[in-house]
Amino acid sequence: MVQQSHAAFIKKVSPYAVELGQTYGVLPSITIAQAILESDWGSSTLASQYNNYFGIKGDDPSNTKVLQTKEYTDGQWVTINGRFRVYSDFRESMRDHTKLLVNGTSWNSQQYKQVLQSKDYIDAAVALQTDGYATDPGYTSKIIRIIQKYNLKKYDEGIK
Repeated sequence: MVQQSHAAFIKKVSPYAVELGQTYGVLPSITIAQAILESDWGSSTLASQYNNYFGIKGDDPSNTKVLQTKEYTDGQWVTINGRFRVYSDFRESMRDHTKLLVNGTSWNSQQYKQVLQSKDYIDAAVALQTDGYATDPGYTSKIIRIIQKYNLKKYDEGIK
């Protein structure tokens, strides 16, 4: 049984994930699972204080906040200071996440092309890892596990 707070979080973000999926072709299950994982169900400091549900980094000091984060590099976890974007609400964060996947990064517009071309959530989760979204070597399996545990695949119907 899904915990009440977990069900409430999914209920909060899923309609907008579906709307973004219909508009941009990003699988809602991926968006929802990433929001769950990256924000710890909306409870992380980044999510609860700055409405950043996806760990999206930025450069502009006027709309970012420097926070400590863990990155996996050279075979080990290290703590670094990262500059993360600040959003007015969770929808703005979700929209920015979707546009990042669709438009890529400032240095590579094709960065997440494989995610968008994926036929299902498993391929998309693998592509997130191979396309460099996260440094965590277990990112793919975590995303897939979340999608399966909470039956998020149902939100993908009619997308693409």
